[in-house]
Amino acid sequence: MLILVTGGTGFIGRSLCNRLLAEGHAVAVLSRQPAAVAGLFGSNVTPIQQPALASILQRCDAVINLAGAPIFGPRWSAARKRVLLDSRVTLTDQLVSVMADLQTRPRILLSGSAIGYYGDQGDVSLSEAATPSGGFSHELCAAWERAAGWATELGVRVCTLRTGLVLGPKGGLLQRMSLPFRLGLGGRLGTGRQWMSWIHIDDHVEAMLALLKTPQAQGPYNLTAPTPVQNRVFTEALARQLHRPAIAHLPAPLLRLLLGEMAELLLASQRVVPQRLTEELGLVFKFPTLELALSDCLKPS
Repeated sequence: MLILVTGGTGFIGRSLCNRLLAEGHAVAVLSRQPAAVAGLFGSNVTPIQQPALASILQRCDAVINLAGAPIFGPRWSAARKRVLLDSRVTLTDQLVSVMADLQTRPRILLSGSAIGYYGDQGDVSLSEAATPSGGFSHELCAAWERAAGWATELGVRVCTLRTGLVLGPKGGLLQRMSLPFRLGLGGRLGTGRQWMSWIHIDDHVEAMLALLKTPQAQGPYNLTAPTPVQNRVFTEALARQLHRPAIAHLPAPLLRLLLGEMAELLLASQRVVPQRLTEELGLVFKFPTLELALSDCLKPS
């Protein structure tokens, strides 16, 4: 297949593109920096800029839409929220609008979302059918999913990827967490009872490929491992892997003071399970437990 990837130079996108190439697919990456695409993939991937979007979309079999400004960064001011929305929702609107004007369209759209869709839900186990609660993370993800969903009106099969915390050896959550833990400064956040729904990068890519190849797959899918853990369990497991203590503690009021509304990313509880991946697609996870995932991600290179 010819597959267009947005966000192809990001942490997940890099692993996805390399896997698609290994499977023999032709890959194009939408980017404002074609030199960055060439630097990562050489001549194996075709860099595409916005003016050529219609030309590539009418030849594509599938689009995998992962682009978006980092959710964890500057405080969530009104201006920053607009950046987060525009980088996800506006781009997705543009993709679907261009598709609408084409006679020949991609058959498949896999489009990003996140478990933030569900909001703060305490200990409730969350399948794809769960009712969300409020908050900016939910509003952002819901708008992103709605924008992608319009492509179904064009006859495109759409899957939205409600992604958890992605663990990998060369980026993602562990890249941010490893240094303080290696220095012995790691520990629980808030009460430590909030649930963290995570997934190994290899399983995330495998799930995307399964959705790409399964003709009946459509709608939202939770891309998380089957064993979410509470924050205190996660921090203890990470400290064990690094042979360091985990005695530090950042209280919730301090996190809210430092981060403002963005503190919900660290304090909200989302106990998400990949029900549709396992029951409908029969996906078997290579890294179903946190211990296996951390051991692989942190092994010496």
